[in-house]
Amino acid sequence: MTLVATAEATTRVSGPVPSIPDYGPATRPNMVAVGTMVWLASELMFFAALFAFYFSLRGHLPEMWRTETELLNVPFAFGNTIVLVVSSVWCQLGVWKAEAGQVARTGSLLKFKEWGMREWYVLTYIFGSIFIAGQVYEYAHLVAEGVTLSTNSYSSIFYLATGFHGMHVTGGLIAFLLIIGRTFTTRRYTHLQETGAVVTSYYWHFVDVVWIALFAMIYLLK
Repeated sequence: MTLVATAEATTRVSGPVPSIPDYGPATRPNMVAVGTMVWLASELMFFAALFAFYFSLRGHLPEMWRTETELLNVPFAFGNTIVLVVSSVWCQLGVWKAEAGQVARTGSLLKFKEWGMREWYVLTYIFGSIFIAGQVYEYAHLVAEGVTLSTNSYSSIFYLATGFHGMHVTGGLIAFLLIIGRTFTTRRYTHLQETGAVVTSYYWHFVDVVWIALFAMIYLLK
C-alpha cells in the first residue's frame, strides 16, 4: 500500500500545466519581460540618484536657483512634455495590436482603427523624435544665453539630468526602429517579435514617467 502511494506521488502528469482557480494557468513568467523590469528598476535607482543630487544642490545654493531658473522656458517645456506623454498613448495602442497579432494596417492609412503595430510605432517614433528636437532647441537657446554644462552647479545638474534622459529616449527610438524594421524583414510574425514589441513599450513608458518627474522637479518647483 505504501509503495503504491509513493509511486502515485512521484508520478508526473504529462500535458499542459493545470490552471489554478482565479489565477489562470500556472506557467513560468516571460523571462524577457522579467529581465526588462529588473533592468528598469536599476535605471530607476540611477535617476533617483540624480534627483537626490539636484535637491541637495538646491538646498545648499537657494540663491542660484532663484536666478538661474528664470531662463527656463516653461511653456515650451510643457508642450514638449505633452508630446512625449501622447507618444506613450500611441505606443500602448501599438502594443495591443502586437498582442493581437496584427503587424500592419488592414485598410486605408486614414482608417486609424485598422492600423497595426507598425503604424502606431512609427507614430510613436515621430513624436519621440519631436521631443528630442525640442530638447536640442532648448539647449541651443540656453547656450546662447551663456548657460553651458560648466557654467555653475545649476547648469551642470540641469544638463546631466535632462541629458541622460534624452539619451534614454534616443535609445528607445533606436529600439523602435529595430522593431519596425523587423516587421519588414520577416514573413511570419512570431512570439519573439511580440515580446520585443511589448518590452520596448515597458521601456518607453518608463522614460515617459521619469520625464514627468523631471519636468515637475526642474520646471515647476523652481
